[in-house]
Amino acid sequence: MTPPYAELSVTTNYSFLRGASQPDELVLGAKALGLAAVGVADRNSLAGVVRAHVAAKEAGLRLLVGARLVPEDGPELLCYPQDRAAYGRLCRLLTLGKRRAEKADCRFTLADVFEHAEGQQLIVLPPEQALPPESFARDLARIAEAAPGACSLAAQMLYRGDDTRRLAALAALAEATGVPLVATNEVRMHAPARKPLLDVITCIREHCSIDNAGFRLLANAERHLKTPEEMARLFRAQPAAIERTMEIVERCTFSLDELKYEYPEEASGESATPQEELERLTWLGAGERYGGEIPGSVKATLEHELALIGQLDYAPYFLTVQDIVRFARSKDILCQGRGSAANSAVCYCLGITAVDPARVDLLFERFVSAERNEPPDIDVDFEHERREEVIQYIYDKYTRERAGLTATVIHYRSRSAVRQVGKAMGLSDDSISALAGQIWGWSQDGVAEEQVRELGLDPTEPRLRQVLALTRELIGFPRHLSQHVGGFVMTRGPLCEVVPIENAAMEDRTVIEWDKDDLDALGMLKVDVLGLGMLTCLHKAFDLLHQHYGWDLDLASVPAEDSEVYDMLCKADSLGVFQVERRAQMSMLPRLKPRDFY
Repeated sequence: MTPPYAELSVTTNYSFLRGASQPDELVLGAKALGLAAVGVADRNSLAGVVRAHVAAKEAGLRLLVGARLVPEDGPELLCYPQDRAAYGRLCRLLTLGKRRAEKADCRFTLADVFEHAEGQQLIVLPPEQALPPESFARDLARIAEAAPGACSLAAQMLYRGDDTRRLAALAALAEATGVPLVATNEVRMHAPARKPLLDVITCIREHCSIDNAGFRLLANAERHLKTPEEMARLFRAQPAAIERTMEIVERCTFSLDELKYEYPEEASGESATPQEELERLTWLGAGERYGGEIPGSVKATLEHELALIGQLDYAPYFLTVQDIVRFARSKDILCQGRGSAANSAVCYCLGITAVDPARVDLLFERFVSAERNEPPDIDVDFEHERREEVIQYIYDKYTRERAGLTATVIHYRSRSAVRQVGKAMGLSDDSISALAGQIWGWSQDGVAEEQVRELGLDPTEPRLRQVLALTRELIGFPRHLSQHVGGFVMTRGPLCEVVPIENAAMEDRTVIEWDKDDLDALGMLKVDVLGLGMLTCLHKAFDLLHQHYGWDLDLASVPAEDSEVYDMLCKADSLGVFQVERRAQMSMLPRLKPRDFY
């Protein structure tokens, strides 16, 4: 009977130009091959684990969440946290390394790993020499001492003709150091058919062409998922190495599902709970909005919305947005909520939005619904020239350990894919430019054969045919992580124990590794702090009007030579920026101050 096997050394394409398969492809491939579990460990990163987690839940496969650690002074290690606390330590370690380095880099030492080793299962990856050097043996002994009973030595077949000798040498080293041997296959792709793509992305990473890549490419296509039967056959001389994979799986019980409901508990102010504080502020704002006499229909709407917000425990989220808006207005920064938040009477009464849902009959359930079980998404626009003040306020309030901008995954599209593949495959610059020039907009379809023929090229030529095929495979692969336009994530505990945080390219910005889809999958909330250039224009216009005319302005008094000012005010009137009374055919602004923005 074939023993169960878990593949614990899996690199996805979220290791950026090191893996040739998507996380879901690897998970589904492992399920189809009958693996008992799969461990995703990308290079100094947790960027792809949420996608793997979602796919594993749908497939009914056990997933181990981990990272491939690359210290500056020692061998590479696979690190799998056993529980939630250990996962937090892994995130802290990665955050430490990323905050020390430039964007997309990570710098830490073995000593840093040892400080965060509690609760981790560490798998040490040996060098590819037939006989491991003495320096590796010393490092293995140090790691085993730092993680007693939780350290393993990886073994894999390299198919170079000396695998038997190498496996025996690793087994001897494992016995000498008291470190169990564990079987892996160093997976980089879900199927061997992805080997050409793996070669191409290696060339892209190494800035070389396929013709001169040499030993930088893998010698064969064996770094793919294999069945338990095949792995048992390969390690028939070391059956305990197969059994060790399942021992590690049994010890690592952590799941990303444990990360839910970590939104910060906002200060409740004068009230006992955030929900009570939200209700107090809402009714206070309703009195101001409706002049002290709140219509009965509005009261019923507010009671319904507040009850649903309390049921879903979203009061802290609304308080966060209200506090950010309050800060902006205290600093004379124009801001305005938009999108589906305009459906909410609570947002209107809190001053987050300026549209009265009662007057336009908007449906609150389009914004928040218990049936959809989706978190609310309040988008607030701020003056683009002063938005940084709001961003830094959030960092100061929650600290860098508890707040970070959401990431945006930049993917290969048709034009970028054909340029990169063409260069890696050795096409001439003019051919690459011609192919890329056939692609318009945000195409995801690559270059059609008809378009190639229109250029006078032969799509059946072997090299060009490979370029076109590999381009289609590369489309949709992640290129790098960028920062979201303004989505913030805040947590009750340290955010750096939920997801690694790295430096952004922009000064004084820090970004988490997960994007909006990842956060939605885990039920985590974000607050969108967006920049809008028109608000800056409006603010400058308000300042000029106040400087020249004061706040009490009759448009009839605007001189004819100031027709641009008059036209701008009329446009603002038509957009509902001001509360305007009309007399005859002249727009009058008895109180020009735009109260809904300040």
